[in-house]
Amino acid sequence: MKRPALLRRPTWLVLALLNPLTACEQADPFAQAEPGEALSGGSTSVSQRDHNAFSLPSANLAPSRRLDFSVGNSFFRNPWVIAPASTTARDGLGPLFNTNACQNCHIKDGRGHPPAANAEHAVSLLVRLSIPPGTAQERALAARLGVLPEPNYGGQLQDVAIPGHAPEGRVRLSYSQQTVRFADGLQVELQQPELQIDRLGYGPLHPDTQFSVRIAPPMIGLGLLEAIDARDILANADPDDRNGDGISGRANQVWDHARQDYALGRFGWKAGQPTLNQQNADAFANDMGLTTSLIPHDNCSPSQQACRQAPQGGEPEVSDNILAKVLFYTRNLAVPQRREPGSAEVLAGKRLFHQAGCASCHTPSFTTSRDAAEPELAGQRIYPYSDLLLHDMGEGLADQRSEFLANGREWRTAPLWGIGLTHAVSGHTRFLHDGRARNLLEAILWHGGEAQAARDHVLTFDASQRAALLAFLNSL
Repeated sequence: MKRPALLRRPTWLVLALLNPLTACEQADPFAQAEPGEALSGGSTSVSQRDHNAFSLPSANLAPSRRLDFSVGNSFFRNPWVIAPASTTARDGLGPLFNTNACQNCHIKDGRGHPPAANAEHAVSLLVRLSIPPGTAQERALAARLGVLPEPNYGGQLQDVAIPGHAPEGRVRLSYSQQTVRFADGLQVELQQPELQIDRLGYGPLHPDTQFSVRIAPPMIGLGLLEAIDARDILANADPDDRNGDGISGRANQVWDHARQDYALGRFGWKAGQPTLNQQNADAFANDMGLTTSLIPHDNCSPSQQACRQAPQGGEPEVSDNILAKVLFYTRNLAVPQRREPGSAEVLAGKRLFHQAGCASCHTPSFTTSRDAAEPELAGQRIYPYSDLLLHDMGEGLADQRSEFLANGREWRTAPLWGIGLTHAVSGHTRFLHDGRARNLLEAILWHGGEAQAARDHVLTFDASQRAALLAFLNSL
């Protein structure tokens, strides 16, 4: 008598049927790329890999919507001029500013860089200024502005001016060297920047002035970051380190001009801006001296009377229509697809990235909200590799300058998507908030504070492991 067919099946198959979770539980999460992982920006992702890789619209943007993207691009790319001018849509520049076009800092929508030793202006790098608040009135002002501006120069040093006005100063960086050694003997020289400001145009700086040097970050995926539900970001916060893993993660709470209330900070090196529109308006005001309905005042300090009396380019100088077009453009700059996420070396590097603990702050993925501001950005599984939270990065990276709730050692986790295309887009590989790192390995070795344990783990890697880790990062 023959046994029923089921009883003749191999023992392993019977066990699998009885316990279907066993195979999943034992599966190696780094054996192959995750489904959809190559599309860092979900269905908005683009396949470009050259110098235009950061300048394309969301792949799912309809042709009719691409026209609005192009209009926004023109106002982002083209220079603004001095008022009064026949080009009324683009006049009102300055009188004090850092650049005359957004694209000059975010070159090809990419990453800025420190100035060369002989550069006249620090294009794509700026210096934030503030002083510690002393009185109750000063503390109240700092709570609203995030900082207390320097009395003569305001919250940002402008190193360019229109004719008839003196620039605020000249920015220079010099570097000292320090050596880091890997367990296998490899030595890496790190550059510690030292800020120098001279040619001050409006008197001495306050003796307690605090400085923060910052390069322009890349523009890709900003609309997707804005579309992440605040609750999903806050779910990763652990300010008191209750789980004892050495990683806190704090949310910055910043002033939202449109809502007239505090909101979650998402943008900027210290998460000092709550929305992309406010980030754009702040850049117009402080980088180019242009007013908007959101920030209707010039960036002239009370002591800079000539600046305050200079001709205006309208009220506001950047119309609401232009501001909206720039917002649409910056929301829809697409994230490039991953390069070879399934290769053996990249997967090995991904495993090392997680083993070192890097993913504790560089959170791989989120799903954007269903009610995102733009339908193309809604409900997307994205891979920014950032938790958008503040972390103590140690004394080596500290600027000793607070911004809202962020203290002088804290920085927002920088998104890593597109980082491997930095050289293709921007022509350099300068990383971190002030561009001190000349490559990704140096950027890793500057990590301290909450990231010290991860950095020390990386120092145990041999040559092949370092190559794998960098292959993974360059695939992002």
